[in-house]
Amino acid sequence: MRISDVIENFIKSMFDDEDAVTLQRNDLAEHFNCVPSQINYVIQTRFTPMQGYYVESQRGGGGYIKIQKVNVTKSNYLMHIITSIGDKITAKEVDVFVKNFLENGVVNEKEAKLIKSATSDKVLPLDDETKDKVRARIFKNMLITLV
Repeated sequence: MRISDVIENFIKSMFDDEDAVTLQRNDLAEHFNCVPSQINYVIQTRFTPMQGYYVESQRGGGGYIKIQKVNVTKSNYLMHIITSIGDKITAKEVDVFVKNFLENGVVNEKEAKLIKSATSDKVLPLDDETKDKVRARIFKNMLITLV
């Protein structure tokens, strides 16, 4: 496992009984024997609104990082995702969402496959700009149906 995966799993394990965790960047860096920027990288790439998290960060002497889950209910989680998507999305971004949906029990395997196949590049023989816009509309519509 890469250090980023280890740090991500460690932070996620802290959510077992909580909807929010507060961390000290330097303490985590010391615990994992890495630089604080590695902690920043993990938080910026693995704990995003797209993945169902809000992050609040306070830098400086008494600085902290507060990570809060937004997926309290399936409906709230999906509505949060729908409003955060915007007017275009790539196939890779859809894959990230679907992976997170599976991890959080929002969709089952069959639903995940349907979403991925309906939004894949193979079914959208359009130029990239139009393809990403159409994909976003299809994806949002599918998520609204799941709400």
